[in-house]
This record gives sequence, C-alpha cells and structure tokens, in this order.
Amino acid sequence: MYKTWVEINKKALQNNIQQFQKLIGNKVKLMAVVKANAYGHGLVEVVKIVIESGVPWLGVDSVDEAIELRKAGIDTPILILGYTLLLRLEDVVKYDLRQVVYNRETIEELAEQATSDKQQVKVHLKVETGTSRQGLEKEELLELAKFIKKHPQIEIEGVYTHYANIEDTTDHNYAQQQLQRFKQAVELLEKNDIKIPIKHTACSAAVILFPKTYFSLVRVGISMYGLWPSKETFVSAQEKKREIKLEPVLTWKTKVAQIKKIKAGTPISYGLTEKTSHDSKIAVLPVGYWDGYDRKLSGVANVLIKGKRCKMLGRVCMNMIMVDISHIEDIKLEDEVVLLGIQGSEKITADEFAQKIGTINYEVVTRINPLIPRIVV
Repeated sequence: MYKTWVEINKKALQNNIQQFQKLIGNKVKLMAVVKANAYGHGLVEVVKIVIESGVPWLGVDSVDEAIELRKAGIDTPILILGYTLLLRLEDVVKYDLRQVVYNRETIEELAEQATSDKQQVKVHLKVETGTSRQGLEKEELLELAKFIKKHPQIEIEGVYTHYANIEDTTDHNYAQQQLQRFKQAVELLEKNDIKIPIKHTACSAAVILFPKTYFSLVRVGISMYGLWPSKETFVSAQEKKREIKLEPVLTWKTKVAQIKKIKAGTPISYGLTEKTSHDSKIAVLPVGYWDGYDRKLSGVANVLIKGKRCKMLGRVCMNMIMVDISHIEDIKLEDEVVLLGIQGSEKITADEFAQKIGTINYEVVTRINPLIPRIVV
C-alpha cells in the first residue's frame, strides 16, 4: 500500500505505559508527552492508545497539536508546554487547553479572551531552576503569580520545572540542586497564600531514577516510546536497581524498488563517493533524506532484508538509497525492508542511528517525516 511507512506496536506502547504506572503508583498522575508528532510516532495514533490505557494527561508543544487532538475527539486535559503566540491564545480558551505561562502579556491576553467567552482558563507556572529556557526565578514567579491573582478569569492550576542534566550524566548533583530550587519556589508561593494543586518536575529519566521528583504528576516522553533517555540513565537505573522493561514502539519500513547487478569498480550515487569492490547486486529503496533518513548515514548505515543486514552504499539521496544485497538469495521486487526496528533475529535501533550520525535517539525518531503514514499494528 505504501512505499515507506511507520508501524506503531500497540502492545509495546501499552507495556511501557504500564511500566511507568507501576513505578509511580496510584497517587501520582501520568502525563504522556506527545509533542513533535508523538516523538515521530504519530500524534493521533499514539494518543488514542494512550487514552485507552487510562493516561489522564497529555503534554504537547503547540496549540496546533492540541487543536488536532481536540478535533480528533480527545477531551483529556492537555497542557501546552511550548510558547503560544498572543494572537493564538483565543484558541487556548476556545479549545479548553492549559497553557504554560511566564509573561504578563500572555496573562493579559488570556484574561481578555476568557472574559469575552465567560470561561476560566487554567495555567501552569514554569519555574527557572537551571535550564535557562522557559520560566522565571522564584521572586519573579511570585510577582507573576500575584499578577495572575488579579485576574479571576485565570486559575493557577500547576507549577513545574524541567531538569537540565538528569539524563546526560551519572552524577545527579545538578538535578538535585534544581529540585531544591523548585521546592523553594513552591514554598515561597505557598507562604504568600498561592495554593497550587498540581506540581510536576519529573521527565522520563527522573521518573525512572528518583521517586522524590514525582510530586502529583510526572511527564513521560521518550521512554514511553520504549527508548532510554541515555546510556547514563540506563547505567544509573541498573545501579539503583530500578527495574523497568522498555519495548521500542516504532518500526520504520520500506520496499525494494529495483534490483540490479553492477560490476566491480562501479560508482554509486552522487559525488561518486563509493565504488563497488567486487561484482555486486544492489537494491534501490524508495526512501531518502526527505523522509528523515539522515544524509549523514551515507555509506555507514544498514537495513534489514530477509533478516540480514545490508550495507547502505554511497550517498543518501532525497528520495532513494542503495544497499548491497550480494549476500542474500531470492530477493524479489517489493520485498519488505526494515530501516529501523527488528526483522528476524537482527535489529537496527534508534540509538545505532544516533551513534552513526552524532546525535541522540530523540532526534532520529522525531525527524521521520510526519507525512509518512503511521500504522498501528
């Protein structure tokens, strides 16, 4: 049906959700972070499984992602974790969304929109604890909270922060400092009679490693999709005997578009960067960097055909790659090819891709072109 597609393993996703629900217990709520097209897995497809699994909160980056979910019939609470333009705040009110706030201008516009619609808007304050991204230091945060209190149309529903260095190290001192800064900020708010029902700091790595980061809600992103935040997180989890079994959710596939024989010394693809060392049989695959198959994989990646690794030859093109199939018998036109995932006893992981191109597994999966179909299996 498709030249290239992504399969989403429903059971794997459900397993990962259950693993986190088991870790946090019944008193803490789980937010599924589904921003960036559900980390490349397919926004609506993933969210339907997430809701079916009983997850009570969703986190997105943009108002457009949230609207897409509302139009798909999702009425679960949605927190917009990213910035929303002032002109788009009317949609936050219209679609009953939660918005992270740290600017007075955002508050004023939300209040105006809520007044016209006679609807109260729930917001979450972002605390700056050491990531130097969105958010305010505790004194500024208190000022903003007092400013919000002057607008009865707006309810401070939550307060949260994000860790800067909890994944990339086995030394978590900086994260501990951030946690303390968050607690101090919350304490300052509460001393000034600003009561906030929902507090949250934990990302995937924090949930896996540190129960004291849980508070009333945790935000699980990368690991809900079966990927470890980092090797360091995996090592730390083993040291702490934090048992969790993650199953990768995504498999990326394509089909053989052409099979051809070429002689030794024949150059392959743009720039003539690679020539065959012997008479060879190659397969042309209809996928390239437009699809999200990184150009830096040129000449170093592998794909799986009939359960065997096949080396990618030459440069990745916009819509095609070539692979060596000299060692495999009986390959036919339109045979299935696994670009990322498991086939037989072999597997190619997002971490393997990331290592080859000098990045992280997050980038590998989120950059798979969103126009490629996502199929739940």
